Amino acid sequence: MTMPTNIPNREAAWQLLTAYNQDTFHLRHAVTVEGVMRYFANELGYAEDADFWATVGLLHDLDFEQYPEQHCIKTAEMLKENNYPDEFIHAVVSHGWGHCVDVKPELEMEKVLYAIDELTGLIGAVALMRPSKSVQDMELKSVKKKFKTPAFAAGCSRDVIQAGADMLGWPLDELISRTILAMRSCEDAYSKF
Repeated sequence: MTMPTNIPNREAAWQLLTAYNQDTFHLRHAVTVEGVMRYFANELGYAEDADFWATVGLLHDLDFEQYPEQHCIKTAEMLKENNYPDEFIHAVVSHGWGHCVDVKPELEMEKVLYAIDELTGLIGAVALMRPSKSVQDMELKSVKKKFKTPAFAAGCSRDVIQAGADMLGWPLDELISRTILAMRSCEDAYSKF
C-alpha cells in the first residue's frame, strides 16, 4: 500500500515542529525517530514511502512539549489544521495507543513507530553512558542490561517496547538490535542537538 504523497515537505514539517518545540531534548528525539523510521521503511521494503515514514517520525510528538496532558489529541488537531491527510494523522496518533488514545496501530509502519518510540529513548540514554557517547560501538547486551533495570531511563516504558515487539512479531532482541542499526544510520543528524 502506497502512502499519500500530499504531505508537506520536510522543511514545512520542520517549521511546524519547531513552532511547538524548542527544547533540545524533544528536537533530538524527533530527528532520531525520523531517521529510524526512514531506515525501517527502506529495510522493510517500503522505500517508495520512506519520506512518509520519516515525516510521521519527525512529527509524532508534535504536541508533547506544550501539551503533555493532551498528547496525541492536540497533535491530531494541529496536523488537521495544517492539511495533513487522515492517513498521516492516524499513523502519528497511533503511537499513543493504550496510554493516551485508543487509536490502534494497524499498518506495519504504525507498529514500527509504536515499537521504536520508547526504545530509541532507552538506546539514546544507554549511549550517553558510554565513553564514546555513540551507538556506533553499542551492542545488544548493553541495552538489554539497562532494559532490565527499571530505574534506568525510567520514562521509557519497557511494557510498550515489549508490546511493540510483540505487535511486529519480532523477538525483543531483534527489535533492539535492528533499532541500534537504525540509530547508527542517522546518528550524524540527531547528534547535532
